[in-house]
Amino acid sequence: MEKNTKRKVTGEKLKVMCLGGLQEIGKNMTVLEYGDDIVVIDCGMGFPDEDMPGIDLVIPDVSYLINNAHKIRGILITHGHEDHIGAVPYILQQIDAPIYGTRLSLGIIEGKLDENPPPNDPELYTVEAGDVVNLGVFKAEFIHVNHSIADACAIAIRTPVGLVYHSGDFKLDVSPIDGKMMDLTRIGELGREGVTLLMCESTNAERPGYTPSERTVGYSLERIFMQYENKRIIIATFSSNIHRVQQIINASAKNNRKVVILGRSMVNVLGAAAELNYIDLPDGVLIDVSEMKRYRPEEITIITTGSQGEPMSALYRIAFSEHNQVRISSGDVVILSSSAIPGNEKLVGRIINALVRNGVKVVHDSSEDLHVSGHACREEIKLLISLLKPKYFMPIHGEYRHLYANKDIAEFMGIPAERIFISELGRVLEVDKKSAKLQGEIPAGNVLVDGAGVGDIGSIVLRDRKHLSEDGLVIIVAGIDGYGELVSGPDVVSRGFVYVKESEELMLRVKEIAAQSIAKSTSKRNIDYAQIKGNIRDDVAKFLFKETKRKPMILPIIMDI
Repeated sequence: MEKNTKRKVTGEKLKVMCLGGLQEIGKNMTVLEYGDDIVVIDCGMGFPDEDMPGIDLVIPDVSYLINNAHKIRGILITHGHEDHIGAVPYILQQIDAPIYGTRLSLGIIEGKLDENPPPNDPELYTVEAGDVVNLGVFKAEFIHVNHSIADACAIAIRTPVGLVYHSGDFKLDVSPIDGKMMDLTRIGELGREGVTLLMCESTNAERPGYTPSERTVGYSLERIFMQYENKRIIIATFSSNIHRVQQIINASAKNNRKVVILGRSMVNVLGAAAELNYIDLPDGVLIDVSEMKRYRPEEITIITTGSQGEPMSALYRIAFSEHNQVRISSGDVVILSSSAIPGNEKLVGRIINALVRNGVKVVHDSSEDLHVSGHACREEIKLLISLLKPKYFMPIHGEYRHLYANKDIAEFMGIPAERIFISELGRVLEVDKKSAKLQGEIPAGNVLVDGAGVGDIGSIVLRDRKHLSEDGLVIIVAGIDGYGELVSGPDVVSRGFVYVKESEELMLRVKEIAAQSIAKSTSKRNIDYAQIKGNIRDDVAKFLFKETKRKPMILPIIMDI
């Protein structure tokens, strides 16, 4: 399991860089470099924002890693959430590097690689909490933490300049479902050993107190199942939250209900978890969706994806009567066992409205304790800092407000402000045995994935998509002969700008202006197609803005006849 490739220490500085996870939610990726050795922590994806129409997902720009691929000793995975592993299939298309992670994390990754296989057979090495992996000058130790997925770890990396502790995503749960509490003993030992740099997640740094235990959701579920014992229960949650799914299955079995699993990601993750014995499936509880008709509605629990309102998710299709096997009715109750990721509030609200409109009772976290976060609140972050006593502190995993809230916590705990580093994507934090400072930067940013295309959609294409979505399109088609005379058209086609049948006079004026523009551009018998198109675009755009105060995209097509 261990890959021992130790190199001579040259006295260089440790470089710490983030290619994702700063000033954003998701897309987490951290790079540590010393001399001729690089280790990467996590390889996550992010979701597109409203300025990225048509984009499926966002992954980090790894051009720096591609250029330094010969230095990469391994990719270390803290846990199996999409924002930490979702980019693995795309990155392995460009970089051939071994991956180290716990069983469930690698089980989920293997499923992704089966669907999108890399050019070379991937090297996947299974580790457990407590294992140490030697990677060049680095020694990486995996440390068990609690999170909203099983097998989550923090990673302590011994480097030539000292110990770096990467928190991953964590919370302190003293009563976890699997009985395995965060390894505070080992964390305290590392603190006594001496920590040079603590990289600490910031997602819940604004929230006071402690994050509640996952077990509190189980009590709420039991109450919900008793309250709605005469209804079919549909529960939407994150597919990766195995402990949540386990509690739903347990509550269903206790109330003599059969369980149906819907959603591709839910089926895949549950399959991996069951194969690796991370979930206990009582005999006869799970049934296929096609078997539901054999049971009364009140004997059925449906566990589904779509808790974030994702279009085309199972819950979305159920809510809008588009699912071919599940029909919603007023005899159903839908439970959203999740909280909306920032930016998804409108999508979640749309699903709730659609369900309520169909007479369905919707129960969500604002009214019941149906979800707890997997991220540390302020007091838990304070506990981590007090145990590790780091010399330097770097907030990660969050937007600006989260990072600065985490900075405030570190200052409260006594870390001087000049030893706390709010970094940005691509900024390089250089650390040696005596000092640390932000120095220089590397290429970083977003690579957009649209269907099978990875990175082929750039800012110009996005600008055009946004332009089309907001202002529409006007196409002008004309044919000219070798002397520059207009022999056909111009014909005008409008899409998303105006309804042509109700704007005939406007379209006639556009034709006239386009014809005048062509005549003006070819009057000297010097036919320059680029100039003709440019003149048409300028003249028609000026006219349409004057008449409508709109700026549609103008697309002239000139044919040589």
